[in-house]
Amino acid sequence: MNPYQQKRRWKYFLLAFAVVIASGSVFYTSYLVRKIAMSERTRAQVWALSMKQLVNTYDNDFLTYVFAVRDSLVVPAIITDSEGEIVNWRGLDSTKTNNKLDKAELKQRKLQYDPGYFKDELAYMKKQHPPIKFTMLNEPQFVYYKDSALLTQLKMFPYIQLSVIAIFLLVAYTAFSSSRKSEQNQVWVGLAKETAHQLGTPISSLMAWIELMKDKFHAEDDPLMAEMENDVRRLEIVADRFSKIGSKPKLEEHPVYEVVKEFVDYFKVRVSNKISFELTGNRRLTAGLNIPLFDWVLENLLKNAVNAIDGTGSIKVQIHGNKQKKQIFIDITDTGKGIPRSKFDTVFQPGYTTRQRGWGLGLSLTKRMIQNYHNGQIFVKDSELGKGTTFRIVLKTVRYDKQAKL
Repeated sequence: MNPYQQKRRWKYFLLAFAVVIASGSVFYTSYLVRKIAMSERTRAQVWALSMKQLVNTYDNDFLTYVFAVRDSLVVPAIITDSEGEIVNWRGLDSTKTNNKLDKAELKQRKLQYDPGYFKDELAYMKKQHPPIKFTMLNEPQFVYYKDSALLTQLKMFPYIQLSVIAIFLLVAYTAFSSSRKSEQNQVWVGLAKETAHQLGTPISSLMAWIELMKDKFHAEDDPLMAEMENDVRRLEIVADRFSKIGSKPKLEEHPVYEVVKEFVDYFKVRVSNKISFELTGNRRLTAGLNIPLFDWVLENLLKNAVNAIDGTGSIKVQIHGNKQKKQIFIDITDTGKGIPRSKFDTVFQPGYTTRQRGWGLGLSLTKRMIQNYHNGQIFVKDSELGKGTTFRIVLKTVRYDKQAKL
């Protein structure tokens, strides 16, 4: 299985598991809320009946019991008559309901009587629950109540809990990803430098053998020997590329067109003659480049373009710029099989490949070299299945030639 697909499946699995846990927590809390809400309505009903019994009962022992029952109920509630006038209340803010105290005592005890408070509380209670109707002294009365502080907090608890868990998981995931990425970078840098070190000895030997062959067979002007020298130099460049991984390369000013042309000329004679190459664009644009690493970028992109073309096709490289933004654009377009729009970002992920024997590292390295080492950008500019793909490299210009037409 493709490592990227496996990683994505694990993410979906963990996301689904998190959704199940969150849903279970919310549903169970909702169940508890309904149970407590039913209990509180029962309390409000009992309070209403206790108020009725206080009027209709003259048995002192029973009255003591009724008072005890009434005082044990803590649900905030208001009783109104048939005309909506407040008759009694329970569990409201005592600092605003002292209507039995005179103004001097209210001021001394830092209390107040706020009629607007009753009005607001009653309106809120009417919205929360339907009233409980009962009759007292042959007059219909209504009990309105609202959720207790405990029930209100319980309703909010699952959302607060899930928010805290989500923040914790996000911080943990970020820290873990950063640590893992740092570890992967260290492994990759070590592997790259060891590869460069291992290549050094055989490359030196090959160069020496070529010189011996030229002397022994008088083949200084033999074109085959020249091509062998080119390939050995290419191996030397590859080793140099690996040795630069992990360290900040030195960028030097180069004409972009000439650098691209030199590599395209080298590359096109080493692929099928059924694939044509075209290079166009401004020759005067310059940018800060590290030639070995930038050639590696071009090599990965052109190899991908060649692999995407089934049989006959063409690869076009176009270089142009934006004078206002001081940017250079390098567009590499092939006539291959194309990339689905949903995969435009995925193709740069490590391990993603469409080939059976591919490692899925080419475009990932390409993006790293452009962004980290050349301070540029690379992305899929456009693609259509069955027609081809255009990759765009964006570089910053060093300077502008006044005669350059961007």
